[in-house]
Amino acid sequence: MLNTHLRTLILSSIAVTSLSLPVLANTSPSEKGAEIAKEWDARDKGFGDSSANLEMVLENRHGEKSTRVLRIKTLEMPDSNVGDKSLTIFSKPRDIKGTAFLSFAQILEPDDQWLYLPALKRVKKISSKNKSGPFVGSEFSYEDLSAQELKKYNYKWLNDEACGELQCSVLEQTPAYENSGYTKMIVWYDTAEYRQQKIDYYDRKGALLKTLKFTEYRQYLSKFWRAHNMYMVNHQTGKKTRLVYSDYAFQTGLKGSDLTKRKLSKVR
Repeated sequence: MLNTHLRTLILSSIAVTSLSLPVLANTSPSEKGAEIAKEWDARDKGFGDSSANLEMVLENRHGEKSTRVLRIKTLEMPDSNVGDKSLTIFSKPRDIKGTAFLSFAQILEPDDQWLYLPALKRVKKISSKNKSGPFVGSEFSYEDLSAQELKKYNYKWLNDEACGELQCSVLEQTPAYENSGYTKMIVWYDTAEYRQQKIDYYDRKGALLKTLKFTEYRQYLSKFWRAHNMYMVNHQTGKKTRLVYSDYAFQTGLKGSDLTKRKLSKVR
């Protein structure tokens, strides 16, 4: 016969399972998708600010490549109703050296984005209707470079499946803001650390447009995961763009006053 302690443990386990099953059964795909996205968002809270160097490798449909060198700075905004801010600065090649891109992510309103063009010595505001356009000739759009704020999308869990050596939850995300270049995004989140592993982007006609894959994740400050390799393939044009990150730094003392339209032309 089972001893009293072991029998109590088994009965307790059965009781917990019977209580939790109705909750799981009654969770809608939208609720489950939202919970997964909330967990993804929560795990990246508190990094403060970050900076990184990166190479952008452009590849045309014939396999010809060109490389650009840049760095990016990001400032986290603690208020969940205010999007993060970021600054991207190009250093190579010579013809785009000094080009700078400033982005203030919004939630449901159009993001505020500006591009400084050194050849013209002027700052250009990016129209909210042009966010789907390519960023400096890459397969990343201005919209892709905006911070993925939690409240910018509606979520729906589709299924769980293997993604390489990991197990992933697959979510359908639809933009909750106007003038998006996408009707939806299908996003794979690994169930171990809630990191995005892959995103399929669907254009305004509902056709698959691009796929972005994230690899070479590394953890910083014992909490924050960052992919060091991001590879975007445009299925409709055959063009590709790879972003290779290096020299990540966190909590560098970046301030809001460092990221202003007025300072765009002075950044180096």
